[in-house]
Amino acid sequence: MGDKDKLISDEESVQDKAAIAEKVATLAVKANRHWYFEAGFLLFWATLFLTIVVPLFYRLPTPLTVHDTNQDVFIAERAHKTLAGLANIGTKVVGSQGNEVYTVQFLLAELELIKQQVLLEYYDIEIDVQIASGSYIHWTMINMYQGVQNIVIKLSPKGSTSETYLLVNSHFDSKPTSPSVGDAGHMVTTMLEVLRVISTSKQSFQHPIVFLLNGAEENPLQASHAFITQHKWAPFCKAVINLDAAGSGGREILFQSGPYNPWLLKYYKESAKHPFGTTMGEEIFQTGLLPSDTDFGIFNTYGNLVGFDLAQCINGFVYHTKYDELDVIPQGALQNTGDNILNLVRALSNAPELYDTEAFTSGHAIFFDFLGLFFISYSSSNGEYLNYGVAGAAIILIFVSLWRIAAVSNVSQEDVRQWAILVLVIQVIAFVLGLALPIVVAYALDLYGKSLSYYSSPLLVVGLFVCPSLVGLSLPSTIYYTLYRNSKVSFAHYIQLALHGHAVVLAVLGVALTYYGLRSAYVITWTLIFYVIPLAINLLTTLHDRGYAWTTILKLFQIFPFLYNSYLFYTFVVVLTPMMGRYGMATNPDLIVSALTALGTILSMGFLILLVNMFRRPSIVFVILLAVSALSIFAATSTDIGFPYRPKTNVERINYLQVRRVFYEYDGTVSWEDSGYAFNFQDRRGPTPLEESGMPLEGLVSLESDCTERMMCGVPLYDQHWVKSRLNTMWLPREQPIETPAMPTLKLLSKTVQADGITVRFVFEVTGPDHTSLFIQPFEDVTISNWSFLQSYLQTTSTYPPPFHIYFSYGIDSSPLNFFIDIMKPNGDFDVQLFELGLSGHFIGSVGDAESVKFAESFSAYSAIVQWPASYQRYIF
Repeated sequence: MGDKDKLISDEESVQDKAAIAEKVATLAVKANRHWYFEAGFLLFWATLFLTIVVPLFYRLPTPLTVHDTNQDVFIAERAHKTLAGLANIGTKVVGSQGNEVYTVQFLLAELELIKQQVLLEYYDIEIDVQIASGSYIHWTMINMYQGVQNIVIKLSPKGSTSETYLLVNSHFDSKPTSPSVGDAGHMVTTMLEVLRVISTSKQSFQHPIVFLLNGAEENPLQASHAFITQHKWAPFCKAVINLDAAGSGGREILFQSGPYNPWLLKYYKESAKHPFGTTMGEEIFQTGLLPSDTDFGIFNTYGNLVGFDLAQCINGFVYHTKYDELDVIPQGALQNTGDNILNLVRALSNAPELYDTEAFTSGHAIFFDFLGLFFISYSSSNGEYLNYGVAGAAIILIFVSLWRIAAVSNVSQEDVRQWAILVLVIQVIAFVLGLALPIVVAYALDLYGKSLSYYSSPLLVVGLFVCPSLVGLSLPSTIYYTLYRNSKVSFAHYIQLALHGHAVVLAVLGVALTYYGLRSAYVITWTLIFYVIPLAINLLTTLHDRGYAWTTILKLFQIFPFLYNSYLFYTFVVVLTPMMGRYGMATNPDLIVSALTALGTILSMGFLILLVNMFRRPSIVFVILLAVSALSIFAATSTDIGFPYRPKTNVERINYLQVRRVFYEYDGTVSWEDSGYAFNFQDRRGPTPLEESGMPLEGLVSLESDCTERMMCGVPLYDQHWVKSRLNTMWLPREQPIETPAMPTLKLLSKTVQADGITVRFVFEVTGPDHTSLFIQPFEDVTISNWSFLQSYLQTTSTYPPPFHIYFSYGIDSSPLNFFIDIMKPNGDFDVQLFELGLSGHFIGSVGDAESVKFAESFSAYSAIVQWPASYQRYIF
């Protein structure tokens, strides 16, 4: 052996010894970690969530009072007093005295008080009460309104020449039974206080501000359509701040912005004292998966307005129920909303972009807040560059890391790449399991009739969905490391390979979502950023190669994505859980909650959970996770903890109609007449909880078969929600006829054959309650060629096939509905059956007859019933 060969051999020997020493040191580190480190690791992150994320999520500012010296700010105490007066009116359904008279009078009186305080040397104020009628296509029906009311206020700076206005909108009407304190009295009184502050301040603005208090949003969205298509000030409105609610008593969330005007977010970022919003929420809302809609879409569709859509979103359990009362709204919630809206109105009313919003149209934006502490926004194009750049940087640094591992371990690059590919495959499996296991649990719970078990016990989400996700994420790599020990590289490096594999999965997923156009990919990118940065630091130092030293930097940086992602997905769980109680019977809502929870777990803990393999007994972690899951499943399925409903706080929503129906034949005779209760159950469990509680529901049957035989199932379906879920409608027959307050009348005023000989015109008059629906179904070889309703609806039968649905409601104007229908028949024979017409009348606000009252009283204390008498009359012409 030559001197050179001997030198090489000596160097290799030294490297081998160094490698062995490092492995021994690694084993020593593991050996010195006691069993309780495993439990402490999980406890640390749980503590971080409970002590930082949850308190910041529910944090509210200190409410200001009238005794505070600075009166040029939003005063929650004054807004709360106004809200109390509004709450005392009670329900405010369109067409009722409460909405059309008492509430309008109350708001006008409040506005008169504000008007008396206006600094008239600085501002001009105009108040207009709009009474409007109109119609448009909403969902799959014609949404027709008559005499709905808007209270519109315009505040203009003296001498202003601006012809571009800022619109601020909310609604004062309510759903049946709800006093509408949160939805949307909270927002209405916020607007009144903002108007008072601005109109009494010397801090002026450029663009006139229009405050729209609309009286028909729940109907749905009728008054906003009336304003934007008919009001004299509407053509000048260029941007809107829309205020609504899907909850009561917390922070309001920004869940829609723009569209295509990212400059708006600059003003929210600079103005909102308490930021709260996310692009991901915007994209989820715009999928149409959520059972909600707002006026924002109407303003954008019919007025091309851009702006913001904000809503109360916490404690959605009381939303649209009789429990939406004053006592669930702390003054701090009013202060939070008021601070944000006052500053935002001031900012936008001075925005130069408002002069020509189209000139600043440039695409979507990405936005999110960090724990409510600060707000981040950037354009979607910049977001694409960032997403691709971070994914690319992650891949590059991982390759550098693989090279370093090979170099310090004295193995070939090829060997390390092969191990890395194997571990990557394992991490792909782990990602799939992390997502799939919670969904499997959700499916199994639903299979045994135990869906929504977390509805009133949100802590169950941890055991039912979070723990299975963590098991799925970590188990494949742990099994692999247990069964296969690679003696050629240190165990610390092998754990690095697992983390690299997870990073590659996220990078590929982020690139795919970005390519597909989902702005929500930002969540993956920012998660990946806080893996890329510590990886770069570790590579630039010797920490990467010194056993587990690299984990210190990693864990420090992982605090940030853990806090943000757990905060973000906690937001979704808090907001969506109450919505699942009104998601209907057709869909298993647990699939949605479990999928979102799993995704949040993967993004929050995906890197961290892999570090359990550092410990001497990682199996302890799995035992803890499995034990929590097992206890949660037991609680959900075998104890009262898993029962979804609680009185007042977590109610079961039950919608039903007291129905009297009459079927008239072509000759005018009655072929069938009966009465019963038509149920539209709002959640997955349907009638089961009622039956188990002893409710008298003998004879309850599905109407699915009736829906194939009768137009619209032969019942007075109230609105599009009822129409959409009609196959799940259930019928409880009643022997004693339902006594409705009245019966709508349909008069055939004339039947005239037209000049072409193949068309006949029917002219009708309908008199009925303030909420009525018409269902029209032409028979075979018959076409409706014209009518007095929207032509666009009639001309798109491929999109809106018969039976046609005309939803009609009136506010202050109760005049009869007059309309005509032109029927075309090629052979000109009009002495036969041509079409069916169903007329439904809804007597909202009436409790019904004595038997109906007794039936309503038999529901459990945890039931929030919404019901009224309704009639259905089927005619054939």
